[in-house]
Amino acid sequence: MAAQRRAATTEVVYDAAAGAAIDNDGPAPVANAPAEADINVAATQTDGLGCHAGADELHKAAAAAGKGETLARYAADYPVGPHDKPQSMCPAFGSLRVGLRMRRTATVLSGSACCVYGLTFTSHFYGARRAVGYVPFNSETLVTGKLFEDIRDAVHELADPAHYDAIVVTNLCVPTASGVPLQLLPKEINGVRIIGIDVPGFGVPTHAEAKDVLAGAMLNYARNEAEQGPVQAPRAGRSEKPTVTLIGEMFPADPVGIGMMLEPLGLAAGPTVPTREWRELYAALDGAVVAAIHPFYTAAIREFEAAGRGIVGSAPVGLDGTAAWLEAIGAACGCSRADIDAAKMRSLPAIQGALSEAPIDGRITLSGYEGSELLVARLLVESGADVRYVGTACPRTPWSEPDREWLAAKGVEVVYRAALEQDIAAMQAFAPDLAIGTTPVVQKAKEMAIPALYFTNLISARPLMGPAGAGSLAQVVNAALANKARFDEMTAFFDGVGDGHAAGVWEDMPTDRPEFRKRYQRRLAKAAGESRTEVVS
Repeated sequence: MAAQRRAATTEVVYDAAAGAAIDNDGPAPVANAPAEADINVAATQTDGLGCHAGADELHKAAAAAGKGETLARYAADYPVGPHDKPQSMCPAFGSLRVGLRMRRTATVLSGSACCVYGLTFTSHFYGARRAVGYVPFNSETLVTGKLFEDIRDAVHELADPAHYDAIVVTNLCVPTASGVPLQLLPKEINGVRIIGIDVPGFGVPTHAEAKDVLAGAMLNYARNEAEQGPVQAPRAGRSEKPTVTLIGEMFPADPVGIGMMLEPLGLAAGPTVPTREWRELYAALDGAVVAAIHPFYTAAIREFEAAGRGIVGSAPVGLDGTAAWLEAIGAACGCSRADIDAAKMRSLPAIQGALSEAPIDGRITLSGYEGSELLVARLLVESGADVRYVGTACPRTPWSEPDREWLAAKGVEVVYRAALEQDIAAMQAFAPDLAIGTTPVVQKAKEMAIPALYFTNLISARPLMGPAGAGSLAQVVNAALANKARFDEMTAFFDGVGDGHAAGVWEDMPTDRPEFRKRYQRRLAKAAGESRTEVVS
């Protein structure tokens, strides 16, 4: 958990003359910027492949079209395995969500219309209040390079500094596979920063890691700006105390609680990355140390390390976790032993009291794809729960090792890059009193008459840190555990109605014909293979 600080340090200097940013997030009028010289990008692109070509073919096409370096970096930053991709939503939703939450930031997608529709629908379902830009294409514009020119024209039209600090352009699967070179876009237009990223489903495993793709790209841009001269100060001004930058999307109360825990150390909570505004990126880079609350932000951590900032893993979760985290933060910032002990004395008794007042008694399996699964498991264990299994779609990193080691010592099985099949198998093997997981896990649990909770909406959307987090899970978890009798009653009521191929009420029970299903599956596989051969040829 110890932090390491590099010798070379980026010093962030704020521009005292820079005023407060305008809060106008509406669509900007057309910017009459001079057009750049035409760039012939057709030679860098391959024939467009549709989504139906499959991940392997898309990956090969992208590498051949000049995206090999990008894919290699993603492979190193977000290693896959034991299988190639967890069963989660489209990864581009993660980066899209980050951009849509930022003030004065425009978002433009380049991808198949069906993908863009699904992503915008999901983003607005989760409360986005911003328009999403879309540059449409067809086979001709994709392979001739006209799509790139259309994207370039679109960012020129949007680049109005009265409305935006930055424009984020995202290539989805097909434009990435076809080599649409967003790196050739201008770095800024009229003072508006242009950030181009590739977020293909065949290169970025999860939506959680796609957040890191954009956060890392923005931090890289902001770090280069800070190294060149004074930058815009935070809205509230520079903190009088050294700050701790926080990595990972959290419940809004958590950064506030962390700030209270840091006060006895003479520290303050800094910005949370991903940030909500461009100018917060400078303040994040200005932190004394960086807390990797969510440990999978590999690209963001690389930028902080390049700026000379030390990284501390884990989080102030539960009694043991908070004590270890405060110790590590204090050591990284050179705090005195008296201050570290004072910080512990302020927080630990309150956490102990909250845990003892809200015990959890039951066997639990837990899985999810948000990246905070191990932290939630720690809190459940300290609340008294018998946690047998934790599956996360995110990868194993050095910054999650303290949590993994602690859980392993408690007899909890931890699986990184967990597949849906592993999550369900664990639930079937351990027969929990409560299953916490993704939608299909919850569905399967309820079919088995096991009470279940959806991780993203019911568990991760609660405070987890410090005293506020210590008792936050007990109410919802204990209420779910108490539903076991209702599930048993419903199972008894519907007993005999059948399931699977025989679901329903029948006078004559249908006969299962597995050989018919296998024959049809072979036909589908053959047809898919022939279609893929036609596309490649």
